[in-house]
Amino acid sequence: MEIRRGGTDDVPVIMAMMDGAVEWLARNGRSGQWGGEPWSASPQRVERIGGIARSDEIWVAEVDGRPAGILAVSPEPPHYVDAIDEPELYITLLVTDRAFAGLGVGAALIAKARDEARAKGAALLRVDCYGGGDGRLVDYYRRNGFEAVAEFAVGEWPGRLLSQRLHG
Repeated sequence: MEIRRGGTDDVPVIMAMMDGAVEWLARNGRSGQWGGEPWSASPQRVERIGGIARSDEIWVAEVDGRPAGILAVSPEPPHYVDAIDEPELYITLLVTDRAFAGLGVGAALIAKARDEARAKGAALLRVDCYGGGDGRLVDYYRRNGFEAVAEFAVGEWPGRLLSQRLHG
């Protein structure tokens, strides 16, 4: 697996991964996270991904030259999460192509986020995720070194804020 710097040229790849994730979640009875309609069919969601690609650092994990996962990070949290009074790196997007599920792509991208945070002098890595349903996503982040620190809601969408203190 190689991880390369990405950017706005990767928006179609990101949208395809988001659509695949939504399809998989809906097929498995978990549409509460991102709904049941493809993200590419929503102008607001297409713009949201475009905005992330323009403003945040994008990292693309590739397996045999094929995009397998996407990570977006920012030194600032999204508008619905309170800022903190110390340098941090915030994971604004993490998605894996379903064809590569279970192969450690997400964990490798989280490790990349840790490395980037340290390189930028940040000792805190934060992420938020869907906090409803069966809790599997929160558990995933816990298995990857995060601890849940707060619950929040964006409209009807239940979120969970998680953080991880970085050392050395």
